This record gives sequence, structure tokens and C-alpha cells, in this order.
Amino acid sequence: MIAADHNPKAIPVDRTLQLRGLKRVFMIAFSLSVISGLILYFCSSAQAADLDMTAFTVKTNPDGTQDYSLSLQVVMLMTLLTFLPSIIIMTTSFVRIIIVLAILRQAMGLQTSPSNQILIGLAFFMTIYIMTPVLNAIYNEAIVPYLNDEMQAREAIVVGQRPLHQFMREQTRMSDLNAFIDYAGIQVARAEDVPLHVLIPAFIVSELKTAFQIGFMLFLPFLIIDLVVASILMAMGMMMLSPMIVSLPFKLMLFVLVDGWTLIMGSLLASFGIGVPT
Repeated sequence: MIAADHNPKAIPVDRTLQLRGLKRVFMIAFSLSVISGLILYFCSSAQAADLDMTAFTVKTNPDGTQDYSLSLQVVMLMTLLTFLPSIIIMTTSFVRIIIVLAILRQAMGLQTSPSNQILIGLAFFMTIYIMTPVLNAIYNEAIVPYLNDEMQAREAIVVGQRPLHQFMREQTRMSDLNAFIDYAGIQVARAEDVPLHVLIPAFIVSELKTAFQIGFMLFLPFLIIDLVVASILMAMGMMMLSPMIVSLPFKLMLFVLVDGWTLIMGSLLASFGIGVPT
């Protein structure tokens, strides 16, 4: 049986399959790059006059050769798009929600269930639920007038950031906001005049504090169950048995009986001022 497991003929077959797979991926990537280059070439040469910002420039030299160059604005835009996920995460309610869910999973003693994909998906759709009024305000006040040629791009950006600025300002502690204003060395008369590069880090720090406070309150009942189970096992002389194994079913039962998911989602919504009577 041992000799059969170490079959030397199985190794070259696996390597051949891997090489074939790599060649296939390389050919697909090469084909896509060639097609993309052709599209950029023809679009830039045929539709450059219709675009406000030329993406791909072809310059013909006196000797008949051609030089190809990308617009600096396009390069800056592509660079900005790489930071877009981080910007979206750090300026919305996503940070608080995902940290609370991660602490909850740790408190229950579950390492991989729910999985990271499930937690991120839940936090993502909860973020959409919470940020919908802000997104609607940005769309109605900035995007629609810009698409209707009622305002310029810079004015649309200034108007569009006001609802997001208000949301972050309402969720930021004044102590954190004042601290970052002092760090920046600026004088601000009103909270509405705080620039975004000062408001965003203050908002993130405040979100982390709030998330840890909520996580601490969630951790307490599960910690009490662990202590009770550990004390009972110690009194029974079962020192070699892990208390986490015994307490896990009780924590799951408690969480299900009190309808924990609904309570946690409601608490998170209430922390953002949603569902709380004014």
C-alpha cells in the first residue's frame, strides 16, 4: 500500500496538467490584452474629437513613426479607482458593522462559521440599507443635475459630498473631531466647515470606538457562560476537558432563543439613529 501511494508516474501527469492550465490562462490574458489594445487604438483615433478627455493618444512623427501615450488624467483616474473600495469602506457604516460581527463570532467561539464571505456580505447589504438615504440625496442633488447639464463637474462634487459629510459628522464624537482639528492645526468655526481630510480619520476612529463598545456588551453574556461552565467542570474534576467545547452548545442555544441576529441588527441600526423614535 505504501509503494502504491508514492507512484512516480503521477507527478509528471500533474505537472503536465498544470502547464496546460497555465498556457491556457496565458493565452486568454494575451488575447484580451490584444483586443483591448485594438479597441483603445480605434476608439482613440476615430472618436477623439467626440470625447472631452482623450484616453489614448497617437502621435505621428515626421519620419513616419508613431508614438503612443496615455492621458495623465486617465492615469490619475485609474489610480484613484484602486483606492475606491477603501474610500467607500472608510466613509460608510461598513467598519462598525463588520467589526461587531467579527467580535460576535469570536465571543461565540466559532472560528469559521459564519464564514468571512457571509459576514462581509451581511455587512455590505446592511451598509446599503443604512446608507440608502445618503445615496439618494447624493443622486438627487448632484448626479441628476450634472447629467442634465445643470452644473459643472466640480460643483457636482462639492454638492455631492455634503450628504456624506453630514452623515460622517453625525456619527463622529466631538472629542475625536476636535482632536484631529488640533492635529491638523486649523481653525474651524462650524462643524460643517471641517474638511474631509480631517473628518474622515476622526470618523474612522469614532467608528472603531463605537464598534468595540458594542462588541464588549455582546461579549459579556457569552463570557459569563464560559466562566460558569469552567467552574462546573473544575468542581467535577474534569480539568482536561475544554470548557469551550461544553459551553458552545449553550451559547448557541441562548443566541437562538433570544433571536440574537435580529437583536444585533436592530442594535446596529439604532446606533446609527435608524428605527429610533425622535
